Amino acid sequence: MKRKIIHIDEEKCNGCGLCIDACHERALELVDGKARLVSDSYCDGLGDCLPVCPTAAIEIVEREADPFDEEAVQWRIATDRRRRTEICRVAGVCPGAQFTVQTESECSGGQQTELRHWPVQLALVNPGADFLRRADLLVAADCTAYAHPGFHSDLMQGRVTLIGCPKLDDAQMYREKLVRMFADAEPRRVTVARMEVPCCSQMVQVVKLAMAEAEMPLTCEEVVITVDGKLRRAV
Repeated sequence: MKRKIIHIDEEKCNGCGLCIDACHERALELVDGKARLVSDSYCDGLGDCLPVCPTAAIEIVEREADPFDEEAVQWRIATDRRRRTEICRVAGVCPGAQFTVQTESECSGGQQTELRHWPVQLALVNPGADFLRRADLLVAADCTAYAHPGFHSDLMQGRVTLIGCPKLDDAQMYREKLVRMFADAEPRRVTVARMEVPCCSQMVQVVKLAMAEAEMPLTCEEVVITVDGKLRRAV
């Protein structure tokens, strides 16, 4: 039958694996460092994997494909769950948790890092990550951390940090990812940190548009970092 289904451009795929976590049907796997569709019957064609792909390697196409098989998907999910449970039992810890959440650690010179999760790039963070749920979010333009010397202590402390560049990156992709993130994770507060330069103000607009689309009953606090590294709160 002819139906909608995903297509992965292997030349664009960087093997990050974010699409695998985003696919609720477990239809994708990494093979030789590239994301691959395991079986047509596992893909419902809705494309939950598209927004998380940082290289735009995935698209929805219409082609001849086996029909979507819900029963086969449930079997696959159950099998995958048993496999993961066995890995955790043998290892004594969930392997994924080791790479997504960090404990307190001291850097050279006795300074304390406030980073508690990985990754931090907005383009790479899975919107369904556990560390996002009911968190205080800091959405920061890349340059703010370099410009303000107290970035960790003043802004990151107690917050989940997501970084990106509103000028050089895909703002539309950011907005779509944030909409899903806000709707699913239901953050308690959102703070946006940007540089005082005009092009950086788009970060605030992207966040506000995403909050409105996700119907979040919150406002975002805006923090501006001057080019000489000072911090001021926007009115």
